Amino acid sequence: MLKKRLCALAALLSLSAATLAAEVKLVVKADQAGPVIHRNIYGQFAEHLGTGIYEGMWVGPESKIPNVRGWRKDVIGALKALHVPLVRWPGGCFADEYHWREGIGPRNKRPVKVNTNWGGVAENNAVGTHEFFDLAEQLGAEAYVNGNLGTGSPQEMAEWLEYMTAEGDSTLAQLRRKNGRDKPFRVHYFAVGNEAWGCGGNMRPDYYVDLYRQAATFFKTPPNNRPIFIASGGTGHQIEWTEAIAKRAKGVPVDAISHHAYTLPTSDWAKKGQAVNFPESEWVSTLANAQQIDAMIRENVAVLDKLDPSKKIGFYFDEWGSWYDPEPGSNPGFLVQRNTLRDALLSALHFNVFHEHAERVKMTNIAQMVNVLQAMILTTKDKMVLTPTYHAFAMYVPFQDATSLPATLEGNPVYKVDKFEMPTVSATAARGKDGKLYLGLVNAHAHDAQSLTVDIGKPVQAARGQLLTADKMDAQNELGKPAQVVPKAFEAKASNGQLKLTLPAKSVLVVALEP
Repeated sequence: MLKKRLCALAALLSLSAATLAAEVKLVVKADQAGPVIHRNIYGQFAEHLGTGIYEGMWVGPESKIPNVRGWRKDVIGALKALHVPLVRWPGGCFADEYHWREGIGPRNKRPVKVNTNWGGVAENNAVGTHEFFDLAEQLGAEAYVNGNLGTGSPQEMAEWLEYMTAEGDSTLAQLRRKNGRDKPFRVHYFAVGNEAWGCGGNMRPDYYVDLYRQAATFFKTPPNNRPIFIASGGTGHQIEWTEAIAKRAKGVPVDAISHHAYTLPTSDWAKKGQAVNFPESEWVSTLANAQQIDAMIRENVAVLDKLDPSKKIGFYFDEWGSWYDPEPGSNPGFLVQRNTLRDALLSALHFNVFHEHAERVKMTNIAQMVNVLQAMILTTKDKMVLTPTYHAFAMYVPFQDATSLPATLEGNPVYKVDKFEMPTVSATAARGKDGKLYLGLVNAHAHDAQSLTVDIGKPVQAARGQLLTADKMDAQNELGKPAQVVPKAFEAKASNGQLKLTLPAKSVLVVALEP
């Protein structure tokens, strides 16, 4: 019996040694402050799509589900804990078929339309301008309104802006007051159309720019309530939209260009890949594809640096996230998908890239908040569950408005499965508003732990924070079952002034360093 136990122990020690990969060194230049990581990099997106708004967040004031003026208390509470800085609404593709006048006034008198983009279901316009701003104010978040360029007009967008922001006694300001809002709404961002290259009108870049210039000419708001105006840009590795907007949108306000990029395991929109029960090859292909966003940003920023050297135009990713085949049995137009540990790592990999480009990238919006695509929260009737993606966002809260610090990895091994490969470790560093130095780390390897030595140019005594991992690649949190993916407390102490961290396989780690 003793011999068997010794053999088992030896085998375990051998396995542990084999699964701990070669040591990587992280060098952080703690004395070289970079750009501030804008809190809106952690922005959210709520579209009239499936149960993303209706049922998922909005249940109406008469619902037995506890709510505040129609918005679910449990969901709002969970989102507030994320310090959600910004919400984009009403779309997405829905925005270019949305007419704002249909979403004001008594809810029982609003017209019922067909949501032609998402499932062909009835849209009763119960959530309109006033309800959206109530949501943003309950969350303490900034408001990003997407205007209708596709089926709308410059007049419609200009009048919506007046309705929301006018201070005087114009007819539209009085109409807003009649509908229950005396003071103007604070509109932080306003976009002219969405995905003009596709669902927003199948336009060419130059044609879109002409329409943008025409519409923006008529946008008039009080000086103290002028939104940041956003032009609809390209997707993926496209640069022609950025080039056309930066080159030709002169003489009208254009403060930023939006860009969209979704991550698919297969890169095939006809068969994207499953959200669960996927092979390791799709684990690494998904995470490797996610890191292409770095090249997308670099390509577009190079265009902006040439055409906008004064850096007046921001480059925003107002739609990003994973996109898998829809959940079997669901309405394909509702974009229902499960959320697993893979999505948590995908989120952290995006964060680390966005931080690196904080000079231009000052806002991004994951798609989406609740029940749709890579959601923070999943609901069923009066129950809800927090997803692995939610926990990744929560762990990275200290990076909101933190000051980025240069961070480089030495000796970072390549993780490869079949034809897909990527760096094993991803890292970011920043000085938080509380003065602490934070690290955000990802070990993408599905099986091997990774040893990491930290060098910030001076002694570090310890690191404390939270670790997110699980036994399986597709571990998830499901209603009525024990949560499989939740953060756990993490602590590591230095030895002889040197700090080493062990990153478990398939993990996200966020720590504050203690001098």
